[in-house]
Amino acid sequence: MHSKDARAASLSKGAEQLTKGFRGIFVFLFFTSGIINILALTGSIYMLQVYDRALTSGSVATLLAISVLAVGLYLFQGLFDIIRSQVLIRVGARLDKKLAPLAHEVAVDMPRFGFSTAEALERGRDVDTVRGFLGSQGPIALFDLPWMPLFLVFVYILHPFLGALTIGGAFVLTMLTIATELMTRRWNKALHEAVINRNTIADSNARNADILKAMGFARRAVQRFNTANDAHLRVQTRTNDISGTFGAISRVLRMILQSAVLGLGAFLTISGELSAGAIIAASVASARALAPIDLAIANWKNFVSARAAYNRLKETVVALSQVRQPMPLPAPTQSLKVENVTVAAPSSGRILLADVGFELKAGQAVGVIGPSGGGKTTLVKVLTGVWPVLRGSVRLDEAELEQWSDETRGRYIGYLPQDVSLMDATIEENISRLTAEPEARSVVEAAKAAGVHEMIVRMPEGYQTRVGPLGVSLSGGQRQRIGLARALYGNPFLLVLDEPNSNLDGEGEAALTAAIEAVRARGGIVVVIAHRPSALAAVDLVAVVQNGKMTAFGAKDGILGGENRRAEPAINPDGKKQGRAQLSARLPA
Repeated sequence: MHSKDARAASLSKGAEQLTKGFRGIFVFLFFTSGIINILALTGSIYMLQVYDRALTSGSVATLLAISVLAVGLYLFQGLFDIIRSQVLIRVGARLDKKLAPLAHEVAVDMPRFGFSTAEALERGRDVDTVRGFLGSQGPIALFDLPWMPLFLVFVYILHPFLGALTIGGAFVLTMLTIATELMTRRWNKALHEAVINRNTIADSNARNADILKAMGFARRAVQRFNTANDAHLRVQTRTNDISGTFGAISRVLRMILQSAVLGLGAFLTISGELSAGAIIAASVASARALAPIDLAIANWKNFVSARAAYNRLKETVVALSQVRQPMPLPAPTQSLKVENVTVAAPSSGRILLADVGFELKAGQAVGVIGPSGGGKTTLVKVLTGVWPVLRGSVRLDEAELEQWSDETRGRYIGYLPQDVSLMDATIEENISRLTAEPEARSVVEAAKAAGVHEMIVRMPEGYQTRVGPLGVSLSGGQRQRIGLARALYGNPFLLVLDEPNSNLDGEGEAALTAAIEAVRARGGIVVVIAHRPSALAAVDLVAVVQNGKMTAFGAKDGILGGENRRAEPAINPDGKKQGRAQLSARLPA
């Protein structure tokens, strides 16, 4: 119960943050809607005056006067309607401007916690959904609903029977609205999940287009998408059937009610209890009273989607508000400590690393080796702060990584991932990590340290060359070396390289070795994940990671060359010791 109360309080706080600065606008829109609805009585009163005054008196002047007055009131109603519509559109734009960066910030963070790209991008679509709803007819129905009693009272004043009939019709239509909500709630949730599943498959197919084409299973991938799309269409059809059916029933009932009001009005007129003008006035007013309900049912699907999107955005704001900005700390210069770190996969919760620990001093470099799937890349994600630890800690100069903000910590860490993905920007922007006004000297220094400066300047546009989405305009080796330059930009204290020579030729490997030696010479620390022995040329330490455990750690010559056999045995989870020859065999020639 306490956790539910805390969550409700957090969401309420998120709602307050979302609507901050908009409450005055919503109050203005509420009273503007009141003016619009009062002016909407113009038609009913005009009919009443035409039939009961102008026609009975036969006065053209009277007819002209009330007609001019009615036209003026209609123009005022239209003006206020335009103002309300334009204010709602601008509210949507302001909300988008306020929330889109926050939603994208969360979307960037979500994949590292096990969410798919499609789920992450859904936060941005949520902002579009809310903005689109505010620019539609849906909010107008919601702002008009509180003013329904105004028309009901008007009809009731004309005759109590007509008022009772209109109130009964409003009650029936309200029940239809509630039924629509109850029957579509579950289906709308299923529809959201189906959309994410379909978009996830579509995103996966697009990212692996080359593989699908080269190995000839594009048709099967498309069929997989079709299966997900068919499931999405089934749920969407069911949802639309419900909202469409209730919308049609609502429109029919409105027409029946309008005719019933005319029929009852005619009966009351024949009975001498109502004037002829009151019949038309009651019909127009009753139709206007029920119009917001009809409009709400017609836009119910959009309303439900916008409400769900708004709730997710509240959770987004709550998540960001709980992130505390740490106090600024001095730049690390002395050590990296990994203390009994245990890591679980964000998506499945499966333990990938257990009780891993080691320490590196300034000027040291360690090569991490071991079989595929043993936990090396997981270690990289922990050292760079991409994945959180389940237990233990990663410390730079005794301070845990979380004690620096992401942006500050990023200045002290250089990271070259196994799959190098460059931003769709220029080479200069990629190397400088999208710095607004990068120092040309620092960019060139990083490029030279990675041995890629000459290659860049030989390009037609040099550092201003655009690399295209994911760096498709460059070869694998070029991407890897530019990625290395990006990692070296700003002389970070900790350099983490995940298989940095997988796409490099001899010249590239020589540049990589020189870069590692330069980092060590200036007092930095380097961690290299290696499958090829050449990547270990400039390291002085080696760690062996297998089956989620660190089974050996020590001097490179001792681990690979046969020394310290008894001090640093390699033990697998079953407790079986493995010889140095097996350790060396994990590094293919």
